[in-house]
Amino acid sequence: MGWDIDIEVQEGDALIVADVQNDFLPGGALGIEGGDAVIGPLNRVMRLFAAAGLPIYCSRDWHPDHHCSFTGQGGIWPDHCIVGTVGAEFAAELDLPDDAVVISKATNPDRDAYSALEGTGLGERLEARQIRRVFIGGLATDYCVRATVLDLIDAGFDVVVIDDAIAAVDANAGDGDKALRQMVTAGATRANSSQIVASPS
Repeated sequence: MGWDIDIEVQEGDALIVADVQNDFLPGGALGIEGGDAVIGPLNRVMRLFAAAGLPIYCSRDWHPDHHCSFTGQGGIWPDHCIVGTVGAEFAAELDLPDDAVVISKATNPDRDAYSALEGTGLGERLEARQIRRVFIGGLATDYCVRATVLDLIDAGFDVVVIDDAIAAVDANAGDGDKALRQMVTAGATRANSSQIVASPS
């Protein structure tokens, strides 16, 4: 699909907003440069989905203390998104609809989980709603977005990555671009939020 073609949202579509939490925003415990820039595009797409009555799922890291991913436990990340902390809360500027479904992941202290489908039942929820195509944006391109997209594709869903609504950790320079290429190679469609439009009534 060409990048200049509008994509109409329709019955059978769902939106996943991945991990737009305070700890992943600039100034947070694991702040991503430009992470706050995803909020505007996501708000626009969420309004489209809400107006169309289509489901919105918001994933979040929901770590217990001493999670295995933390450096103090031998992991690679600083403490972040710990249950009950301000850092774990969704960004205040994110306009989540009241009926958005929150998906908590990485809740087991002994197991990490980047994908929003890992151990959350989200895949089954999508199937129960007869979802065929999933739009996704959020944080971070090279970790949770990438893992979720690849799992969705493996599960048989069509996936649209909203490319102005993602930002990368880029622990190694170019990781975000590499992850986006990997998602597209696996079968995802890449689209700008401005291309995502309401279906004609």
